[in-house]
Amino acid sequence: MPAFFRSRAGRQWLSLMALGAAIWVVGALLELGDRLAGFVQEFDDYGADKLVLALAVAGTMSFIYSVLRITDLRKEMELRAKAEAKADWTATHDHLTKLPNRYAFERAVFLQKRAKIDEYSDEWERNVTIFCVDLDGFKKVNDLIGHNGGDALLVEVSKRICAIGSADSVYRFGGDEFLIVATGLSEQLEERLSRLLIQAVTRPVYINGFAVEVGASVGYDRWQQGEPLEDTAHRADLAMYEAKSRGPNNYLAFETPMRDKVAMRASLEAKLRVAIKKKAIRPFYQPLIDLKTGEVCGFEALARWTDDDGVSIPPPVFIGIAEETGLITVLFEDLLARACRDALAWDDHITLSFNVSPVQMEDRLLTARIFKALTLNGLPAQRLEIEITENALIQDPASAAAILDELHDAGVQIALDDFGTGYSSLAQLARYRFDKIKIDKSFIATYRDDERQEKIVLAMLALGVSLNIKTTAEGIEEPRQLNHLLHLGCDIGQGYLFGKAMPAEETRIFLQSRSKRLVAG
Repeated sequence: MPAFFRSRAGRQWLSLMALGAAIWVVGALLELGDRLAGFVQEFDDYGADKLVLALAVAGTMSFIYSVLRITDLRKEMELRAKAEAKADWTATHDHLTKLPNRYAFERAVFLQKRAKIDEYSDEWERNVTIFCVDLDGFKKVNDLIGHNGGDALLVEVSKRICAIGSADSVYRFGGDEFLIVATGLSEQLEERLSRLLIQAVTRPVYINGFAVEVGASVGYDRWQQGEPLEDTAHRADLAMYEAKSRGPNNYLAFETPMRDKVAMRASLEAKLRVAIKKKAIRPFYQPLIDLKTGEVCGFEALARWTDDDGVSIPPPVFIGIAEETGLITVLFEDLLARACRDALAWDDHITLSFNVSPVQMEDRLLTARIFKALTLNGLPAQRLEIEITENALIQDPASAAAILDELHDAGVQIALDDFGTGYSSLAQLARYRFDKIKIDKSFIATYRDDERQEKIVLAMLALGVSLNIKTTAEGIEEPRQLNHLLHLGCDIGQGYLFGKAMPAEETRIFLQSRSKRLVAG
């Protein structure tokens, strides 16, 4: 049935036509035509024929007007239908790549695919696999060639993905996330398609004379008969994030432990929020020893958290979650303030070392937060040492330089942490001002058994001497390591040989014990 007759105006028109036909039939049965003719003849002198003619003309004009009005209404309905279709297309498609978006998938894809699936009689052809693809390093491309260049990259990537699977089955779910629905794939073909997707995405793209490259992480899972495709898409998304955690250009099929891992992380995140609110995460302190005098010259603050069940949560775990969820700023401010108060109980020559994560280096108010903690708790800036890893410096070098200069000007010391394990260590030393470099414990643990490692450690120590920068060796656990580092001229030592991280109240006992040992020594 045409759309017009399904509308209210169309139904009214049909009703009137039916009513008119019924009246005509009744009139014919009652011979109303003959009676009307007799009426006109009887009252002809009074202008009855003119009245009938006027009524006929008026009826004709009304009919013509109705036809014109119906035509206009039909055109208006067609325009409205086109506008609704355009608005619906806009709502269900990505304006940049023209691919269907997440809303289109949630609203329509299950019914569409289910209808197709039910048509198949062969169980093999009823297989439906959902692939989730996320780009690795897309933010760096935006930083390199701008957002317009990033948009051009997304358009090209979407074309490459569509060239592998049909365009009807490719969706853009987010900024750099795509979803592909494929049917009739065996396990071998699923793996092959995953590799093809990675190869297609990672090929260089030439934009404004630049050859840019991004990586890709792929996760996939097979649809289970009778469940919504949204559930399958969620599992594919979990597999994709697991693949991403293992490095760029990886692909993985969903496995049940992945869901358990996400559930555990969600539970841990909820506990972390409560722990931060209750200030249950405490700073512990590991001593830094001046190797030339044997005295304690500082303590490094290390975050420690034991949950309500008595389980100790490793710092890399909860700090990583804090960074991802944006809780790191609140945690940083609380721990730094408490550490500054604890440091006031130490002798004036003992410094407080505090770590800053790469995520925090993107905080424009980082220096203001540090100065606030120093001012409110009365700790001189000269007694604070901020430790920064090399990875924290490469995100935004200009911003990092501004932060370090501002801290230096205020008297805060800067240490380059985990030296030798990041990116372009020598370039970092040339670009930024550091008061100390900390040799990563991975070098200290193996250099005595590896001649090349020993030469590297020796070169690091010599570099510190030539640049007039103090060197700290992390992870000293054995006396033979200490003796060799003393022979090589290392300035400061840190590790279990001197002491593990301890609560603030134990640091005073440790300092007293250390002083007595030196005096007795």
